[in-house]
Amino acid sequence: MVRTRLSAFVTGLAAAFAMLAVPAQADANELQSSFDQAFGTDARQPQSFEAIYANSFAQRIAELADPAQGRIGVAAVDLTTGEEIMVLGDQMFPMASTSKIAVAATFLEMVEQGRYSLTSEFPLMLPVRSAKYSSARAPVREGQYMPAIDLIEIMITRSSNPATDALLAAVGGPAAVTDWVRRNGISEFSINRDIATLVRDDGEFNPVNHIDKRDVATPRAMAQLLSGLYRGDFLSDESRRVILAAMSRTVTGKRRIVAHIPDDARVSHKTGSLYNTSSDIGLIECPDGRTIAVAIYVTGQGTRLAREQRIAAIARALYDGFTVRAQQQNPVRNWTAAPYDTGG
Repeated sequence: MVRTRLSAFVTGLAAAFAMLAVPAQADANELQSSFDQAFGTDARQPQSFEAIYANSFAQRIAELADPAQGRIGVAAVDLTTGEEIMVLGDQMFPMASTSKIAVAATFLEMVEQGRYSLTSEFPLMLPVRSAKYSSARAPVREGQYMPAIDLIEIMITRSSNPATDALLAAVGGPAAVTDWVRRNGISEFSINRDIATLVRDDGEFNPVNHIDKRDVATPRAMAQLLSGLYRGDFLSDESRRVILAAMSRTVTGKRRIVAHIPDDARVSHKTGSLYNTSSDIGLIECPDGRTIAVAIYVTGQGTRLAREQRIAAIARALYDGFTVRAQQQNPVRNWTAAPYDTGG
């Protein structure tokens, strides 16, 4: 299996990139042609990118993830070939609501253990107005009771915060979710607050130039989470289908990963938004049977729209680049590319 690992790391706003694999010049020319068709032939970013990234696929992603206007983290894996692209893949970013995938997974493990069922009912946890930073945990009150399967649905498809806090309370709090993720071999991940507190105290730090160690993960960690869920490494087939089917029905983030992906591909994803940061993580199922796990975290860029446009551009560049690479390498399709049943 062909595996190319490409990583880029930045401390603060200074970029330092390392090339780990260089394709043949014919590969580079074909990849560049594909990107030119998608994004035009305007002048590229500074020459330093070209000097270090002879691989034009990695170079294009690095250009789109230019940190000049704010940190951008990218991790993407072709689950058929194992090829990876990373930009700031090991730097921490605010997860915001992308963490809700892990909350659902933690709850579903408890269902598999017989501690709950998908019909178990829990109350929505509604925030009660309080001053920022006035308490370690923001006050909430119980609302309508809903079955767990419905809480998972609105938590993922509509990013419901009260539904998330309902399931967080059910599993034992943020620490229980962090423990589930780390038990499954993903270390660079930490949930420290419930969503009511996270939202109430949002804006304490600027993620462009400050890394808060609370409620963060690396892009690599989130790509690992997506990959493991898709392959069935962490949960039963039934639990896996519950999460992935909900992700396929997500209605938030229409200007993010899904914006420029061709109609004959399917995107299952989860968005996240906080002060000066926007994110989207998901699985892109390609027409040729491959699946790409993608995690994109964008800070700064001036506006939320600009952040979303950057996510959309990076996602399409990843789709095009991996597609060209697959055509060149002619990989054998394997079971990881098998479509899952969305249940509707």
